[in-house]
Amino acid sequence: MTLFSTDGCHLCEQAWRLLEQTGLAADTDIKDIIDDERWLAAYAVRIPVLRRADGAELDWPFTAADLIDFSRVTS
Repeated sequence: MTLFSTDGCHLCEQAWRLLEQTGLAADTDIKDIIDDERWLAAYAVRIPVLRRADGAELDWPFTAADLIDFSRVTS
């Protein structure tokens, strides 16, 4: 999964802590939206946003239970 974030975003820090608490941080990359104009345009007012490999996205606010459910890709 990918967490779209940026430096100084306290909500992004909370989201990362939830990922750590649920054991999902190791399988999650962090992308700073400032590094790509497309990410900045798409996520500037939405971060933190978690995206699965299949393109599904989970917007903040989310809970630990939401993260666990979201991490389980259904067919």
